[in-house]
Amino acid sequence: MHVDFSLSVAGLLVGFLVGLTGMGGGALLTPLLVLFFRVEPLAAISSDLLTSLVMKPVGGAVHMRHRTVNWRLVGWLTAGSVPSAFAGAVLIGAIGHASGLQSNLKVIIGVALCASVAMMVVRQLLDRRNRRRDALAGVPADVDQPLLVRPLRTVLIGVVGGFAVGMTSVGAGSVIIALLLIAYPTLRPARLVGTDIVQAIPLVASATLGHLLFGDVQFALTTFLLLGALPGVYLGARVSAQGPAAVIRPVIVAVLLASALALLNVGTPVVIAGAAAGFAVMVVLRPRRGPIAPSAPALPELDPAR
Repeated sequence: MHVDFSLSVAGLLVGFLVGLTGMGGGALLTPLLVLFFRVEPLAAISSDLLTSLVMKPVGGAVHMRHRTVNWRLVGWLTAGSVPSAFAGAVLIGAIGHASGLQSNLKVIIGVALCASVAMMVVRQLLDRRNRRRDALAGVPADVDQPLLVRPLRTVLIGVVGGFAVGMTSVGAGSVIIALLLIAYPTLRPARLVGTDIVQAIPLVASATLGHLLFGDVQFALTTFLLLGALPGVYLGARVSAQGPAAVIRPVIVAVLLASALALLNVGTPVVIAGAAAGFAVMVVLRPRRGPIAPSAPALPELDPAR
């Protein structure tokens, strides 16, 4: 494989999207490496996870400084995601090293991307409903609502997301964010993204350890990706911490769906049509701005342990 600075450009773009939306890391970078840079699927997954392990703390630090992290959710998510991420890495390492199964990994990644797109559509629907509800109730969009943290459902979200990340490097952002929004619809966008990025640090660390032991990490590839990804995630997180970034979601969905279909070896016309359909659906479902509500004091978060 010829390594050049085009990898750094790809890292810059993906890093910015990760910091901006809390999603798009593995979901974008892994298919990008496989389809455009011709990296073997297992090496793409392993190297992407190592890149994310270095990249996530940069975005996480920005959100911690802006106080957009729910630490109770981070703790319970980590309890489920860390062991399941390592288990997923061990399993995919065994599959990937088996003779003739690299092509099957493309199918696995493609299916994971389709699931990621479905989760993003669900998130868009929930965002639209929640914004309409808040507007009718006169609740400002930038004020935290009461949050009852439920350990069992949060741990289960971590288990599902962690296993997906360990297997495919997809899910730390797209899948977990969508599931969090379903479980906790009152989380405002900046806190949702901040919480997801911080909880992804131990998750990705666990998955990366599994891939270092059983996967195929390529350190030269990772180095070039990080040259672009580190400044990208910092800039994206700075923008995200100051407000929602729903405008870019239609583009991400179009790219993810096109990547998924390409990995599943469908025809080019279908890839183009799928990307266009995904973009159109997200535009149609984009949350509408409601009437401006009067400002109100932030409400405290609730914890059943208190």
